[in-house]
Amino acid sequence: MIRAYIFDLDGTLVDSEVIWVEAVGATMRDHAGEFSQEEAAALVYGRSWRDIHADIVVRFPALDMPIHEMEATIAPYYKAIADRQDIRIPNSIALLHKLSKAHPVCIVSGSSRKTISEAVDMMGIADALDFFLGADDYSPGKPDPTCYRMAAERLGVMPEECLVFEDSEVGLRSAKGAGMACVILTGQARPVQDFSSADLVLDDLGKFDVQALG
Repeated sequence: MIRAYIFDLDGTLVDSEVIWVEAVGATMRDHAGEFSQEEAAALVYGRSWRDIHADIVVRFPALDMPIHEMEATIAPYYKAIADRQDIRIPNSIALLHKLSKAHPVCIVSGSSRKTISEAVDMMGIADALDFFLGADDYSPGKPDPTCYRMAAERLGVMPEECLVFEDSEVGLRSAKGAGMACVILTGQARPVQDFSSADLVLDDLGKFDVQALG
């Protein structure tokens, strides 16, 4: 029986990963030279901000700076792109609100707590959440299952009583590694990924029905 629901953020509740890919790619090109969108996608998709920062520092000595400074460096690029569009995923947000009426709900994301807090305010979901965990709260990042195990402990439920909503193979591996069921939200303009271990794959979380999990 599912007793708690856990949502990833980027790509699941907000369509922000594509923007992060563009922003990181532009930052790398401006500060460190050649860097393709394919390289940016491989660096960003499904990964924690801490791990992204660590890889950038290793690969680009010119960007060897503390994680908060790098976030501030990339932020203007991200904002310039995000300000041109509404990145909220309405049906995912509606599902979170619906589920929160009867069950505890939280967010577990690889983004920083600052980024998550801003997204929570933008979506207007603060009252529906029990809490959120970001890259500042756990290590190592996804696909390690630590973050989801931590969420289950804080929710006061067993991992097998949790259902995770994710959009990446990395996140799926993290959830399954923690012993949780996982529903995958697919999307366009994302790398090809292996979702064969998912309990359910949907192109719209508005179609979610817990009965479909069997």
